[in-house]
Amino acid sequence: MAQKSLVHFDISERKVLLRVMDIFFVLFTLSIVSIIFKFDYFRISADYWGWTVVLISYLIIFSNIFELYDLQKASKFETVLKNVILTVSVTVLFFMLTPFYTPSLPENRLQILFFFLSMVGALLLWRFAYITLISSPRFYKKALLIGDLAELNLMLKALQKSDPNYVITGFINTGKKSEEFVVTELQQFEPSHLRTIIQDLTINEIVVASSSVRSKEMTASLLNDLNNLLIQGFPIKDYTQVYENLTYRVPVQHIGKDFYKFFLFSRSNHNKFYLFFLRLFDVSFSLIGLVICMLLIPFIFLINLIANRGSLFYSQERVGKNAKHFRILKFRTMLKDAELNGPQWAEKNDNRITTFGLFLRRIRLDEFPQFYNVLVGEMSIIGPRPERPVFVKELSKTLPFYKTRHIVKPGLTGWAQVKANYGSSYTDSLEKLQYDLYYIKHRGLFLDLNILLKTFSTILFYRGQ
Repeated sequence: MAQKSLVHFDISERKVLLRVMDIFFVLFTLSIVSIIFKFDYFRISADYWGWTVVLISYLIIFSNIFELYDLQKASKFETVLKNVILTVSVTVLFFMLTPFYTPSLPENRLQILFFFLSMVGALLLWRFAYITLISSPRFYKKALLIGDLAELNLMLKALQKSDPNYVITGFINTGKKSEEFVVTELQQFEPSHLRTIIQDLTINEIVVASSSVRSKEMTASLLNDLNNLLIQGFPIKDYTQVYENLTYRVPVQHIGKDFYKFFLFSRSNHNKFYLFFLRLFDVSFSLIGLVICMLLIPFIFLINLIANRGSLFYSQERVGKNAKHFRILKFRTMLKDAELNGPQWAEKNDNRITTFGLFLRRIRLDEFPQFYNVLVGEMSIIGPRPERPVFVKELSKTLPFYKTRHIVKPGLTGWAQVKANYGSSYTDSLEKLQYDLYYIKHRGLFLDLNILLKTFSTILFYRGQ
């Protein structure tokens, strides 16, 4: 079948493009500046390759921390402007303070300003071009949804918020008609017009809900058309996989009884080398954390006497790996007797949290005593946050596969903590579970590193509680 060709970039392709072009534009601009303005603080040559490696390393690390590769933020120039200035400022600072592998400070301090402005200008010029060209409608990926109306409602909400360059152009209903589902911005098409729709709207991808394939309403002719398109190389994807690729979450509410066919656990969960180095990292990091904690205790103790007026620490029973219970240790952030009426969810703007306690939560200082739990092996640095037994029992009744979180150690930080919004409702808990299961499914070195970098972003941008 002849299809109008449109250039479009997947999420991974755009992130690679951003990284490669960030590095290229920075190095190219510094080379041009050094030639035109006799700028000699930073040189790109075989004799000074170490300088380039250090600069690129810092640029990549701080670009991740300051969210330059967040595609939602990368499509808004005002956000990019702020994040570029922050990234370059910290990159230049760390580069200047790195001994041996970076150039000595020049006598003419204006060269440092040239260095800074060259990098800022290079990144802003490239990012403006990216927003104007790559993020423009001509590069959007256009998708057509096929499924039952009830499922399509949930699918639409999830996919439209995930990627600014992923556009749902319409849908084909394979279920019964329903007045409850009304999509004003989307056009509904007839199954018999599938090929015409693809050609006229230049559709790049068809997304099919798993249950619709088994639905009695799915016509043989539509199935035959989809099969022929697949044979001809047209992209036809299952909704659950598209959902996971775009949102970085596992859609447990759509998987049902097929969960264990879909949810292939990460090999890293049983990889002895990965687990050994993870444990080595946990022990090393927790020892450093406990040293910092000991240095902080005198200051927090004095402020706690005035602001919190109660015990410095508190411990609470939590559920860990293999559903074993342990007691978590934290700095106290709530009023005394905060749960006189029984266990309660911590909520955003919770009036039980003291002013000083809120400060500790926002910059994550209240978590420092948990490095002890990490050191003794009850927790890890990275993993799903441990929950209280009473809430685990409650959530397990309403959320599918909630107990699956307990196949790995709970962590100080995790994928859900750096991706999900703060909240305590059923919807918030479901979203966090989806992120936790995504981590368990894709667990590995690069995802762990990504979580660590995003944790710094969470702290720096003062998010969460």
